[in-house]
Amino acid sequence: MKANCLAIDFGNTLIKIGLLVNDELMEVIEFKDLSLKQLKKIIEEFKIQSAIISSVTEKSKSIEVEIKKTIPTIILSEKTSVPVINLYQEKKKLGKDRLAGAVAGGKMFPKKSVLIINCGTCIIYDFVNVKGEYLGGSISPGLEMRFNALHTFTSKLPKINKAVPEKFIGSTTQQSILTGVVFGISKEIDGMIDEYKMDYKGLKVIVSGGDSSMFVPHLKNKIFAVPQIVLQGLYQILKFNAH
Repeated sequence: MKANCLAIDFGNTLIKIGLLVNDELMEVIEFKDLSLKQLKKIIEEFKIQSAIISSVTEKSKSIEVEIKKTIPTIILSEKTSVPVINLYQEKKKLGKDRLAGAVAGGKMFPKKSVLIINCGTCIIYDFVNVKGEYLGGSISPGLEMRFNALHTFTSKLPKINKAVPEKFIGSTTQQSILTGVVFGISKEIDGMIDEYKMDYKGLKVIVSGGDSSMFVPHLKNKIFAVPQIVLQGLYQILKFNAH
């Protein structure tokens, strides 16, 4: 599929647009909000010929309607053909970002068991087996969500900003929160990987997402750090549906 394409991911926090040229992710542009005017400018500037949109929010609806009038566009849904066998029971409720990540993982490691971990607003675990079957996974609160919960549901704990813990044992309240959340998530990720390894020999593990760099240095398990796994998967779905 040798053409200029867009993969657009409407997430809970950010909107990410991936520019793909000749099978390569050339650039990623992030927005808090995206207007139709901004999107049309990108389409014109980069001579975009097709696009795919994944969304976990209602904010994308007007964009979806208008972009389809401009270029051929796939709006990812449970009805879209994908290059994995989707065995998730609640297909309509499945987050499109999860499905895209699973597709990317299956493409990277065909005929292997693959665990895809996406560290964003939530920590999402998705699994594809050696048969190319997507079975589902797990969802856990992400970094900011845990910081917010500690502040919201207590009377004295402060709301802190994301930072790298200076040491394992926190000697101030802020350091204690940082170590508890960052190392806690890291241990959770390692524990989840270990559970999958017990049942699936030769497991490949992919870690992605905006907060992944906070946890990867602390993981004991071998992983593959893959930036923008959702955008990569969206492009694979776009290619799969090209005629």
